[in-house]
Amino acid sequence: MTDLLTAGVADAPLDPAGPDPDLARVDRLEALLGDPDDAANPLGLRAVLAADERAELLPEGECALRDFGLGAEFVPVAYGGRFARADRFALLMRSLFRRDCALGIGHGVTSFIAGLPIWADGSDTQRYRAAGLLLDGGRIVAAYTELDHGSDFSRISLAARPAPGGGYLLDGGKQLVNNVSRAEAAVVFARTDERPGSRGHSHLLVDLDALPADRVDRTARYATSGVRGCLLGGVDFDACPVPADALLGTEGGAMETVLKVFQVTRSVLPGMVVGVGDTQLRAVLDFAGQRLLYGQPMNELPEVRSALTGAFLDLLICDALSVVGARSLHLLPAEASVRSAAVKYLVPRFLQDSSYRLGVLLGARGYLREGPHAVFQKAARDLPVVALAHASGAVCLSNIVPQLPRLAERAWQPALRGDASFQEAPRTLFRLHDPLPALDFGRLELTARGADSLAGHLPVLARELAEEARSRPELAELAELAGLFAGELAELARRASALPPRDRTPVAGRRAFLLAQRYALLLAAAACLGIWRAATPSDGFVADPLWAASALHRLAERLGLSRGPLPEPAVRQLFAELAERHETGRTLDLFRGRLARRAAPAHGVQGAV
Repeated sequence: MTDLLTAGVADAPLDPAGPDPDLARVDRLEALLGDPDDAANPLGLRAVLAADERAELLPEGECALRDFGLGAEFVPVAYGGRFARADRFALLMRSLFRRDCALGIGHGVTSFIAGLPIWADGSDTQRYRAAGLLLDGGRIVAAYTELDHGSDFSRISLAARPAPGGGYLLDGGKQLVNNVSRAEAAVVFARTDERPGSRGHSHLLVDLDALPADRVDRTARYATSGVRGCLLGGVDFDACPVPADALLGTEGGAMETVLKVFQVTRSVLPGMVVGVGDTQLRAVLDFAGQRLLYGQPMNELPEVRSALTGAFLDLLICDALSVVGARSLHLLPAEASVRSAAVKYLVPRFLQDSSYRLGVLLGARGYLREGPHAVFQKAARDLPVVALAHASGAVCLSNIVPQLPRLAERAWQPALRGDASFQEAPRTLFRLHDPLPALDFGRLELTARGADSLAGHLPVLARELAEEARSRPELAELAELAGLFAGELAELARRASALPPRDRTPVAGRRAFLLAQRYALLLAAAACLGIWRAATPSDGFVADPLWAASALHRLAERLGLSRGPLPEPAVRQLFAELAERHETGRTLDLFRGRLARRAAPAHGVQGAV
């Protein structure tokens, strides 16, 4: 065991390879947000909570983000923006979500989601028009949701009928569309053919400000318990004309585009939301360090330390899976359909479960909307809304289920046998700071076609570690856990191959969905092992086998492979790392980045509202 956990690397650069312009912008955004606990900071937690109570986005926050040029982060470099890497984009937005989830969605993610079909299918004219709007601080919204149909886009009823003089007439409505009341443009998912099948829907890039006022209504507003400041509204069209050049791509091609570009959002949004878990854990660390129980600080109690360390491990697991998912978009786009669904399912679930357990430690204070720990309840309300946004866990699992038998046949079984035909995941997939090729939307596929180099990496690593542990006893536990997960992959392959025909479809029964859940946990284990294995000593904490072994220990518990509690020495060393990061203003994820310095030692926000 190295000294890194107890000594920390507080003065080490975030990127050991040298300067990185993307990471420099993360630092700039963090500095812009400022000290969260400074009561005089207009972007601090006091101001965030007050805006939430008023059910509005923090006005000073929106102004600051416009000055920062956040809109450029949603635009690909090829069109004058700064979006080049999905993993770095998620990391940048994580800083914003750490401060205010509502601001991250209301002033950011909506325009990012809306832009994806434009970059994927739009003409150069449409792309440059959208880019110019976003670069100037404007907003584009993604108009998909209809309350009557939920996530079933195949049944949406908003119609785009041919207009007599050319173009289209929009009839119908969309609900729960963030920012629709104040956006300049919208990407509207509309039915253009009443016949059944997957070719009946199209994307239209609509100039909302150019629509006739008597044909459109954007005044509806929906109040929510979480992200209360977001302007979730609705839009209704009444034979509203839009020009023919509003069509994105080909008529009838929107469903295929949605299935591809949503792989991008499902891969990057969970990585942003890791910041919410970071904020919650800090709030409870503050409380546990001040609260006295049985004559000692609460965080000195073994059960409390174990719970806090468990939440820390959950954040590391979530970060590992989300960063590998984001990097897969660039390096292994053909595998992204199944991997992105697993990321979007598992990360929000872990964060919500962790939120509940941390709330138990806070007790009644976890529900208070004022006082030093009020940020916890806001984050607890925000998390479920964000987790549901864009795709629920059930929808994500339904995307995985039909692919399981083919993954077992073409990837897992060859990897388990050690066949030379199995294509291992490239090492750069797991290297947090390695460069990436440009994201090519044209290389995304509707299914993975049985390719899965990530899960198949488990037996490869298990064999390597079993051999290496013979001469390195400190790797014995990690090697044993890797072997355990490789065995679980073999069992999953057997059970997936035996699924009856009905359980190989999105309307499968509970058995198939449970297999999909176990598969997501195996992917998380493979991501943790891969990141640890690819790390070098200069990566500090990430190179230490303790976190990887502890993460796999926790994932084994989730799989029902009970191994008892994490050993006390591991808890003690991980808690020392967690406490040191909190005290010195470091993020609680794999990157261990610098936070804006606190005005005083961690005591929370006094009298937040």
